[in-house]
Amino acid sequence: MLLLRLFIPFLVRPLRREPLRVVLTVFAVALGVGVVLAMEMAGSAAAGSFRSSLETLAGKADFEVTAVGGVPEEVFARLVAVPYPIRVSPRIEDFAAVQPAGEVVPVVGLDLVAEAFSHANTTSTPWTQGEKVEDAVWVGSALGKRPGETIRLALNDSAANYKVAGILPDVPGSPQARNAVIMDIALAQKALGRQGRLDRVLIEVPQTPALQEWEQILRQDLPAGVRLERYGSRSNENRRMLEAFRWNLRINSYVGLVVGAFLIYNTISVSVVRRRGEIGILRALGATRGAVLALFLAEAGVFGLAGALLGLPLGRVMATGAVRLVGATVESLYVSSQPAPLSLSADAVALALCLGLAAALFSAFAPAREAAGVPPVEAMAPGRREYEARVHKTRDLVLGIVVALAAAAASRLPPVGGKPLFGYLAALLLVVASALATPAVVSTVMAASAGTLRRLLGVEALLASRSLGASLRRTSVLVGALSTAAAMMVSVGIMVGSFRQTMMVWMDHQLQADLYVSPALPPAGDRHPTLSSDVPDRVAAVPGVAEVDRFRAYSISYQGLPATLAGGESRMIARAGRLRFLSGDAAEIVTRLPSGDFAVISEPFANKHQVGTGDTLRLPLGREVHAFRILGVFYDYGNERGMIVMDRATLLKYLPDPAASSLAVFLAPGADAAAVRSAVVRAVTGRQVTVFLNRELRAEAVRIFDRTFAITYALEAVAILVAVMGIAGALLALVIDRRREFGLLRFLGASSGQIRRLILFEAGLLGLLANFAGLALGAVLSLILVFVINKQSFGWTIQFHWPVAVLLGALSAVYLATLLAGLYPAEMAVRLVPIEVIHEE
Repeated sequence: MLLLRLFIPFLVRPLRREPLRVVLTVFAVALGVGVVLAMEMAGSAAAGSFRSSLETLAGKADFEVTAVGGVPEEVFARLVAVPYPIRVSPRIEDFAAVQPAGEVVPVVGLDLVAEAFSHANTTSTPWTQGEKVEDAVWVGSALGKRPGETIRLALNDSAANYKVAGILPDVPGSPQARNAVIMDIALAQKALGRQGRLDRVLIEVPQTPALQEWEQILRQDLPAGVRLERYGSRSNENRRMLEAFRWNLRINSYVGLVVGAFLIYNTISVSVVRRRGEIGILRALGATRGAVLALFLAEAGVFGLAGALLGLPLGRVMATGAVRLVGATVESLYVSSQPAPLSLSADAVALALCLGLAAALFSAFAPAREAAGVPPVEAMAPGRREYEARVHKTRDLVLGIVVALAAAAASRLPPVGGKPLFGYLAALLLVVASALATPAVVSTVMAASAGTLRRLLGVEALLASRSLGASLRRTSVLVGALSTAAAMMVSVGIMVGSFRQTMMVWMDHQLQADLYVSPALPPAGDRHPTLSSDVPDRVAAVPGVAEVDRFRAYSISYQGLPATLAGGESRMIARAGRLRFLSGDAAEIVTRLPSGDFAVISEPFANKHQVGTGDTLRLPLGREVHAFRILGVFYDYGNERGMIVMDRATLLKYLPDPAASSLAVFLAPGADAAAVRSAVVRAVTGRQVTVFLNRELRAEAVRIFDRTFAITYALEAVAILVAVMGIAGALLALVIDRRREFGLLRFLGASSGQIRRLILFEAGLLGLLANFAGLALGAVLSLILVFVINKQSFGWTIQFHWPVAVLLGALSAVYLATLLAGLYPAEMAVRLVPIEVIHEE
């Protein structure tokens, strides 16, 4: 009760006199909390696969049977004939583009006769009633169709009209069901060219005996090359694959909150300085250290709680835009998915409240504890805290060096559970080291530059530098906050720029063909639509075409993680030099590749599964499990899932499906690429394919790359905004604290313009200090991002590159924003009435 009585007059009333600074601090915390909440909501919404979304619609099961290239129908027949009371349901699953809009929708083929029979006494499936026609489909409500209308679907490279026989019921929590297409399994097999094969077989078993026993029973009737797994295993594999992506997204989102914590630290530090007299009086009147500590923690708690509450609606709004960016990234790199509806759950609310309060209390603890521990006489001494900051700057610098060495040691440790935990720890330690070294750096720079500033910019610059040096503690916190945000921007900019440059060099080696032909379905990490068997022959017959490389890819599972199995023509790979290997002679590797059961693997696959040259892969292909020796590991930046590549003839030996996923077309010397492209388009008339020129495919790859990292840049922009808001609030506090100083300057003849320039010079110096410190810290952080966090998370080797133009533009924008943040405080300083502020004391 005593604390409550003290809280209102001691803390609330002074804050009410500075509403703008309070609003800036609260909004900074709200932005940090909102970004974390938005990324959590967007990541959860975007990470689901269409298979898990359609589980309720397509029926329940206990097991699923899969095989690379499809489950042979005789395996399905064998399961149906098992003398046990089990329910066996075949599935065909793929994607189609709705024409003319081009929207990609999941397509599921079901045995509608069996489904209708099993649901004969229910109304849960729409295909048990209505008109039965050969080309009938049932579509989700989001496609805007009515029964009896026609829908045109492009599957692989063929398009056809289908009659809408019914509308699928909406399934709560399954957004993909609202735009799904269901057709009879025979129609799906014909449309997709999968006669004799099934994508999955679902099995539902009785409750007894246990599932482990049922697994042993069912396994006896399956060939070694066919997988039997618990239902939903592939969805779980996708979730595990996405963990690294979502983990990095979370860490990036915390940057804004960390910067917000700096600002709360600064706000509470300012409160301690301003209330030093009151603290001394309270302590002299008998207030305990615990009471003083509680008062300042309560102030921080108010900031944190208010920021968290404001961050809830703010995060919900930001999540709406973020989910599109995150969803596009997930689909481009990982798995086809449609984001689920965003929901502000109780867990999300609790997360926001806990983050806001935890950040506030943690950042405020040090200044609050210091206020509680100072004796009453020292508390009333005006310059005590700044004196301590100057005295301890050398000690803090040494401690910062020690922390930096600990960061270097942590960066060399291996990942934990596939996550670069020590890499993140190293980055955090570097930020701490930078904060500890900032007072010594600021003091040295301000002292060394004072004379130069006086000569170049005048007395206002001299006073600004001395003012910042005199208020070392506050200046260091502001520089630390803005430099941390700038450092994250610099480090991410270097990492993305390095990755982009590495990818461009990789594409120079990888994309050697003149034309590329593929089905017209938009790309995704797990979609591998195929071309009709006549398309390669049509393309090869076009005048000007020298050779056609047929490439086939399959989505597979290896050791519980999704991967890609592919086959290409080794002679074409060798001639074009399309693969760059980490070690070994590329020509020798590619020459041996078609001579037996050999394979090469991508660097991400090698790092995910800890395999390399000379090791053996055991892959279930066809009816058996076959062993393939790894000849080499190649660089690859187009597939984060990891890739296994073998010669096309070897792949056809075990998976005799000649359909190609894409074609690389090499032209004869002297042939005009544009003219040959037009001829190829005419040759494949009637097929739904895209024909890219080499430069067009490169441009599309760069566009997808830039879209992938758009969310990262957005997160860094928010952190910068939070820091600049903190600069504005701190400069405002400086003006309020130094009213008497400005009044004296005016009495001594300083003009309004000189006072304005003094504040703006302080803002400019803060921006310069933060930019240089952020550039230095960011450069070191980028080494950890490129060579530790990225390597351990995704398995890519990235060549370090300085994106000079991008960094100059970004840092210039930060500096300009810092100057703009000083405009309002400068105007406030100009408007002070000298006689009034002098008489305040």
